[in-house]
This record gives sequence, C-alpha cells and structure tokens, in this order.
Amino acid sequence: MIRIALYQPDIPQNTGAAMRLCACLGVGLDVIEPCGFVWEDKKIRRSGMDYIESVDLIRHESWRAFSETYHTTNRLILMTTKATLPYTDFTFEDGDILLAGSESAGVPDHVAAAADSRIGIPMYNGLRSLNIINATAMVLGEALRQTGGFST
Repeated sequence: MIRIALYQPDIPQNTGAAMRLCACLGVGLDVIEPCGFVWEDKKIRRSGMDYIESVDLIRHESWRAFSETYHTTNRLILMTTKATLPYTDFTFEDGDILLAGSESAGVPDHVAAAADSRIGIPMYNGLRSLNIINATAMVLGEALRQTGGFST
C-alpha cells in the first residue's frame, strides 16, 4: 500500500489535513520529527476533525528512525519543486512512500540523496509551488490510480 511521509512539518493545519487525506483514502501516514510545532496543538485536531482516529499514523523521532523502518523494503519517492520528472510520467508501485519536505525548507541534501526517485508537478508560467497537502493529494491520487490502491 502507498504511504505518505511528512518530513519535519512546520504547519499543524497541514499535518491535520494530511491525516484527513490519508484516513479518507485508506493510506498510512508517517510523520518524521521534530515538527515545527507542539504536537498536541489543537489546530491539528481542528484540521483533521474526527478523521484522526481513522488514520494509520506512525510518528518517527528522527529521519534515521524512519529510514531504518522503511527504506530497505520500500521505494522512497520525493515530491519536490526541484524535480524534472513530472509525477504523471512516473510509474508508481505498491509500497511506495511519497515523501513531502517541510513547508519552509523542503528536505536536506542527505534526505534528498536517499530518495529512489524525485518527482514534481509542472507549474504554469514559472510559478514555484502549491500548498504541500494540495500537491500531495494530486500525486497520491495518481499513485492510487496507477496501483489500483483506492480503498473502499
């Protein structure tokens, strides 16, 4: 099954929205800490609403802990504004982990180097990026379409 991973997210509302997205589409969510906010922040609950209890959520205390859990068995697909390969031209597989960097800084070089592939969303008229969860939803939808992974 496809999973989403958030690398050191900065914005609790985006993390809550990711929880809701993952719960509704039946995919797991990994949060790689430290976060740029206090985890107990009520903004997460407000954004995630009552879907939070339905998400397969794993919190990892560090990049190392995350990579020790998955990277030997799952492909890590970095969603980045620096990619040249459009997500629509990428072939997704069951077990892929779609990694989104922090809203303010993306991912550091050592994390980008660990990715098996880097994909992006082509932007109109030279614009730089979408909201991280909007972009993640687009890529996740394509990944699920290709793998037949929509859960009901």
